[in-house]
Amino acid sequence: MLKFEPLFTITPALLSEVERVAALRERILAAAVQVPWIPALQKDTRIRNAHSSTAIEGNPLTLEQVRAIEEGREIPATAQRPRREVANYFAGLRFVEKNAQLRAIAHREVFKLHRIMAGAVMDQGEAGKYRTIRVRVGSYVAPPPERVQPMMSALLDWWNKEAARLSPILSAAIVHHQFEMIHPFADGNGRTGRMLSLWELYRRGFDDHHIFSIDEFYWEDRPRYYGALEKVRLESGNLTSWLEYSAEGLRGTLERVWSRVQKLTARAGREKLVLRPKQEQLLHLLREKKALTPRELWDGIGVSKQGALDLLRPLMKAGLVRRIGTRKSGRYVLR
Repeated sequence: MLKFEPLFTITPALLSEVERVAALRERILAAAVQVPWIPALQKDTRIRNAHSSTAIEGNPLTLEQVRAIEEGREIPATAQRPRREVANYFAGLRFVEKNAQLRAIAHREVFKLHRIMAGAVMDQGEAGKYRTIRVRVGSYVAPPPERVQPMMSALLDWWNKEAARLSPILSAAIVHHQFEMIHPFADGNGRTGRMLSLWELYRRGFDDHHIFSIDEFYWEDRPRYYGALEKVRLESGNLTSWLEYSAEGLRGTLERVWSRVQKLTARAGREKLVLRPKQEQLLHLLREKKALTPRELWDGIGVSKQGALDLLRPLMKAGLVRRIGTRKSGRYVLR
């Protein structure tokens, strides 16, 4: 059986970046103990990820237009395909969030994710099936189609059995690069590869709150992003420079998150709210469903009507949740 063995060196520069990322993450997590701002940051991160990852592939929609799609608002005078690409990305993100605790990822999960993200927006090939054609990306010619299945099997075997020995900062970057190198699908590999990298961060508990958006760094730094991917090939498969670049990107991402946390904390004022588990469940349900009737809400989290109201009051007081509509047809939504 083909075996994937990533080649890299832990250089002083890479070690320094990993240590800085770890320190930033701890600072953010410590602030997240008091979390009135987490739903707002989660929503903002989802939107920034969707905009950045699709924009890297040429999607013309602005950040505000992507925000409108996530909120279910109409965006006139835009083509169907760009809207579909963004909607697909949000669906892919929900799939990864739902399966964040999956212990092993097999071909079928990769196929399903690709079907979700590339459905009805591929220029060639079929969503959810490995390619049967040769592909070229710029000057790079991907492996022939007959090598795709064994190479993906080797990557998944390494991911499921060996990746946990490394920091998730490194393993997420390795999964990302190797997937792009294999280029297993006829189209949609960039978005899918970046989503798999994010999935690794979720699986390893690096981003439990789902508030980090490294794709934003890649989007704003596209020439270096593509150059860093290409440099591995020029260095005979040595991933060291790519890992240094990815860690730098993650550090920049966390610095931005920390800045947003400070702003949101300042805006929240002195009053802090420490969420109970049922309140976290309630907010997660609202984030998934957009709007819920009172009955849908208390049925969804398995509490009584009074229990739901007791959970809702502090959330509404803190400005996290609001009620819309009439007394009879009212629904609860995130602010």
